Amino acid sequence: MNASVRISVSSLRAHKRRFAGTFLAVLLGVAFLAGTLVMGDTLRASFDTMFGDATSGTDAVVRSADTITTPGESQGVRQPVGTDLVAAVEKTPGVAAAAPDIQGAGQLVGANGEPVGGQGPPTLAGNWIDDPELNAYRLAEGRAPARSGEVVVNRGAAEKGDLHVGDTTTLRTPDPVEVTIVGLATFGGEDGMAQVTFTGMTRPDAEKYLTAKPGQAASILVRAGPGVGQRELVDALTPELPAGVEAITGQEVAAENTEMISGQFLTLFTTFLLVFSGVALLVATFSIHNTFAIVVAQRTRENALLRALGASRRQVTASTLVEASAVAVVASTAGLAGGIGIAAGLQALFPAIGFPFPEGDLVISALSMVLPLAVGVVVCLGSALLPAVRAGRTAPLAALRETSVDRSGASRTRAVVGTGVAALAVAVTLTGVVVSPSLWLAGGGAVLALAAFVVLGPVAATTAVRVLGAPLDRLRGVTGALAARNALRSPRRTAATASALMIGVAVVSLFTVFGASLKETMDRTVSRSFAGDVVVSTPSFGAGGSGLSPALAGAIGERAEVDTAVGLGRGVAEVDGKGRALTVTDPVALERTFDLGGIRGSTRDLGANGIAITQQEADKQDLSAGDTTRLTFTDGATRTFTVRAVYGRSELAGEYVITREAWAPHRTQDSDTVVAVSFKDGVTASEGKAAVERVAKAYGNPEVQTRDEYARSSAGAIDMMLTLVYALLALAVLIAVLGIANTLTLAVHERTRELGLLRAVGQTRSQLRAMVRWESVLVAAFGTAGGLALGGFLGWVLVRASDGASNSAFAFAVPPVQFAVIAGVGLVAGAFAGLRPARRAARLDVLHAIASE
Repeated sequence: MNASVRISVSSLRAHKRRFAGTFLAVLLGVAFLAGTLVMGDTLRASFDTMFGDATSGTDAVVRSADTITTPGESQGVRQPVGTDLVAAVEKTPGVAAAAPDIQGAGQLVGANGEPVGGQGPPTLAGNWIDDPELNAYRLAEGRAPARSGEVVVNRGAAEKGDLHVGDTTTLRTPDPVEVTIVGLATFGGEDGMAQVTFTGMTRPDAEKYLTAKPGQAASILVRAGPGVGQRELVDALTPELPAGVEAITGQEVAAENTEMISGQFLTLFTTFLLVFSGVALLVATFSIHNTFAIVVAQRTRENALLRALGASRRQVTASTLVEASAVAVVASTAGLAGGIGIAAGLQALFPAIGFPFPEGDLVISALSMVLPLAVGVVVCLGSALLPAVRAGRTAPLAALRETSVDRSGASRTRAVVGTGVAALAVAVTLTGVVVSPSLWLAGGGAVLALAAFVVLGPVAATTAVRVLGAPLDRLRGVTGALAARNALRSPRRTAATASALMIGVAVVSLFTVFGASLKETMDRTVSRSFAGDVVVSTPSFGAGGSGLSPALAGAIGERAEVDTAVGLGRGVAEVDGKGRALTVTDPVALERTFDLGGIRGSTRDLGANGIAITQQEADKQDLSAGDTTRLTFTDGATRTFTVRAVYGRSELAGEYVITREAWAPHRTQDSDTVVAVSFKDGVTASEGKAAVERVAKAYGNPEVQTRDEYARSSAGAIDMMLTLVYALLALAVLIAVLGIANTLTLAVHERTRELGLLRAVGQTRSQLRAMVRWESVLVAAFGTAGGLALGGFLGWVLVRASDGASNSAFAFAVPPVQFAVIAGVGLVAGAFAGLRPARRAARLDVLHAIASE
């Protein structure tokens, strides 16, 4: 064993407690990263197994070959196929059985009158397929539907809605249909396909409620005869199919289903967690660096003696890096075990809180272990590199100094460099969000801003601590003054310690500002664009929910209290070859209920071949009122439409508007997303809302909301996101708190003699504890203030960049209450971090402390 290793081992044995905070920081960061990777691999494998088991009896699927995909969606809308193809498929050599698969939206109403599911994942309905090998669902209780009105539902949906076999409830298709549950089913051995709900109907009912006309199906499922492989079956089917229809293997269908879940949810889910793993590791980097910087400063005399005895710079540097390597490897290895535990805990927790992920053994791949281990080691070694180099540069004469306390401050060079980086950050950011909107430039400016804050930290620390500590002179007297002076001893150390908390607070503040801005944007959008009184909607977002019956708007419009009721449906079509979402509505009623901005042309005569588009889309397509454009629908039909109106705003009305008359020949399952209602003059809000609720009750009891309520509920998903963000960022704040506690513990160690002298001249134990705690609070206050400022700036950058990238009217908002709460949490965290160091300082023996060097 060479000298550097022997020195490092001896030092680690003698000062194990010094590296406790570093050990925990690495462990937590690696554990979160490893847990995320293991959880992602486990979920992908579980879904792959579940879909494989569910479709194991389906050897081929016949479906339309073309899809129309609108911007922002990964899954396109596919044209239905005729059920008359079943007979031709069954005659194909190698086919044992075939069955039409009719699918549409269908949302169950639970026993409490509330809809089941729909908060993102779709609520599906379809025909119950009698062939058990072709049916992805398996009866677990009861029987298959045999008569009109009878249904089978997946067991998970039944449990959520407190529904049982024999119960009668409503199924929104979106027209309300009274159904009786005669059976419960499982999917791939699970209670459902994740959170997707399914209702199986008789084939006549499915054709009646889920398709535009009888004789249509989403696809045809095919089972091969004995000895016929899936690829062989597809090759035999392909020549028998008409143009525009394709056959794919069952394995390909299972892979597509897994990819759909992976692309729409799992990738987002794991990426989301990985981002916070990165934040936690970034915070850990500052804590680790600060710990090693203090340890190196404390060992100035020790390292100088080694140099005086003949140790080279390389040996001293290597000994520090060996210590860092030992801590990194041990902590990262422990983090891997912790990550596996986190993944196992999440796997058990998610079903309990409403995320019924499929069951399965944990999948622990080599990448899930090697990558976090490597990241943990690299982060720890990288954080210790500069302190190690500094240790190697220790002069032998430093052994003659009386103290090894780090009193480094802010240099003029640092101030100049930091100011230059800050100026560059502002220039790049303004260019990316104002001059030439670009997410890349805005992101680069944000990174430079973070770097500027870190570089300028020691420069600002002296002034900031004096300002923040000024009240302590009056509130805590000498104790408060000493706490402030201790925090001012080493601006670099104070800034480095506070930087870890600053990063955590900045990210929290960033998401808080962005969330508040989204909510403010939604509120302004509804207030500016919606001129009605109430909105009828289903409590769903994303792909979830069944929508509203197109007949609901007409029924509401017949009430004496109502002036106008307009439903907004959704369709899709290719506009000159590009997939676009269409708003299907009554244009006259739309114009009376929504503010469309300036209109060129007229929305009153769209008819069956007219279309209205926004000015923005008109500019993109080089269209104006009177021009024509070609629309291709999911049924394959291509029609020429005349642009009869160009309007200014699309916030709620959408970018393309056609009439129900134009949409009717091409629709599949028709539904509205919302119904906007305006009351007659003299009708109070309570009277009008009650009248609308009475009508809505007969249509599955959708929610009726005022404009303000609708704006708040539309922003509900933002609150859910922020709650999850805060929970995840608690780990980063915890690591930052550990960093502050570790720094103070090491500071107490290096001030042992000084603390003994303070006790000797009359300072009580409680005063000593208060001094250390207030020093911790001041460091936390500095980090929190910097984090709030940085987070607010980054939030502004993100809002403005999103505004420019999407050409939307984003509103920037800083929520004062939430910022005050964040500030309070930061101060409490600082006080908490100071408890253990303060208690340790108060326990020092006075005589031993005075005698120490």
